[in-house]
Amino acid sequence: MLTVKILGSGCANCRKLEAVAREAAASANLEAEFVKVTDMKQIISYDLLSTPGLVVNEKLVSSGRIPTVAEVQGWLRA
Repeated sequence: MLTVKILGSGCANCRKLEAVAREAAASANLEAEFVKVTDMKQIISYDLLSTPGLVVNEKLVSSGRIPTVAEVQGWLRA
């Protein structure tokens, strides 16, 4: 199973990113566990320059923007 982490303070963009990631996983029929990371020390450990950040299986794939559902699907399948 995939582990998808949403890095951020819980702002509107963080919630939007989580919604996009959940939609991408669901429409690709992929099972994923979603984890919200709001602790700044943990977030910084991913070399994140700006939030929100998206981590798939411990690999930072996006930061500082909201990717498209298609982009997220590509990362989830990789």
